[in-house]
Amino acid sequence: MKVVVLGSGVVGVTSAYYLARQGHEVTVVDRQDAPAMETSYGNAGQVSFGFSSPWAAPGIPQKAMKWMFQEHAPLKIQPKPDPTMARFMMQMFKNCTPDRYAVNKERMVRVAEYSRGCINALREDTGLRYEDRQKGLLQLFRHESQVAAVGKDMRVLEQCGVRHKLLNAEEIKDVEPALARVPGKFVGGLHLPDDQTGDCHLFTNRLADYCRDQLGVTFRFGETIERLKRSADRIESVVTSAGEISADAYVVCMGSFSKFLVKDLDIRLPIYPVKGYSLTVPVTDEGGAPQSTVMDESYKVAISRFDDRIRVGGTAELASYDMSLLEKRRATISMVVKDVFPEGGDVGRAEFWTGLRPMTPDSTPIIGATKYDNLWLNTGHGTLGWTMSCGSAQLLADLMDRRKPEIDPKDLDVSRYAS
Repeated sequence: MKVVVLGSGVVGVTSAYYLARQGHEVTVVDRQDAPAMETSYGNAGQVSFGFSSPWAAPGIPQKAMKWMFQEHAPLKIQPKPDPTMARFMMQMFKNCTPDRYAVNKERMVRVAEYSRGCINALREDTGLRYEDRQKGLLQLFRHESQVAAVGKDMRVLEQCGVRHKLLNAEEIKDVEPALARVPGKFVGGLHLPDDQTGDCHLFTNRLADYCRDQLGVTFRFGETIERLKRSADRIESVVTSAGEISADAYVVCMGSFSKFLVKDLDIRLPIYPVKGYSLTVPVTDEGGAPQSTVMDESYKVAISRFDDRIRVGGTAELASYDMSLLEKRRATISMVVKDVFPEGGDVGRAEFWTGLRPMTPDSTPIIGATKYDNLWLNTGHGTLGWTMSCGSAQLLADLMDRRKPEIDPKDLDVSRYAS
């Protein structure tokens, strides 16, 4: 079967990999000149299977009001007359009940835990290295109230068989020795020993090279995807700036831009771009730098270790498709990394970046079929695109081949928004 994958971020390239492994002739199309040049370029560097949690959580509407007046808040909203933003926020707030949180958390962990096994197998099969580390993730708590609140997440982790351990203030230093240099800062943490870190941009590019060289995948870069041509209940071709491409099946992996491509097909994707920022900091003191990934729960900032760099990612900003780099957002993530690892790296020499995370109101990706029998979706992964990429891509490939997938695909496709 000839398959066209639309988008060459980490989700698009992993989709191409699993489809090609199953014998399909795959072509990937992207407007950029290389893979992973947008949202996958400067993400937080965490592959956090056990940390997969919905942004829509109990208490978030009340916290959002408080965060509007805080300088270093994890969520920022740019006030503007934007009905799409207002609709997204209303849908997200409807998912902030305990019952909805539990349902969405289970869906996310289901995909993420499956993805853990998939990326481990991929690494073994391909031999790919991408400054990766398999040393876990440490969620850091500054307040006892955060320790008490994590109980509901731990119950879901137990149900899903995810290894985890609640640590006190002394035990967190055994996981991340550099935290001994900031005594009294944290009251404890939740350690997820099976989580991983690495450079997503490097991973995606090396996987794309493998797909081209070993699996025969064709990459067409520098082509803007303009529209899909349909006939009755099938897609006939994709129209790009370089002409038309016909195939047997089409997979949309265009992140925050997916909804524009399928809107004229009467498919409504409730995806909104949630802007995130990152710093890439050169390591200056090995002993003062993180060994893996830590997540500062108070500020929702992740700090991940590469070989000789520290990646700091955070802030959720609702600003539509505005890609401007705001210095006041840089100030927040700079403050956090200097507060947690003050001697680890030179923040003054950091690379500052921003990208658009394709968020759904329930934080769960959209994976699976559409009402067109040869059009498929793999999009809407939010802050966890890399974490869920391999699992969602393998799931999609199995669904497209009419094979029974290894996990239940229930409520993961776009039909869950039908009402």
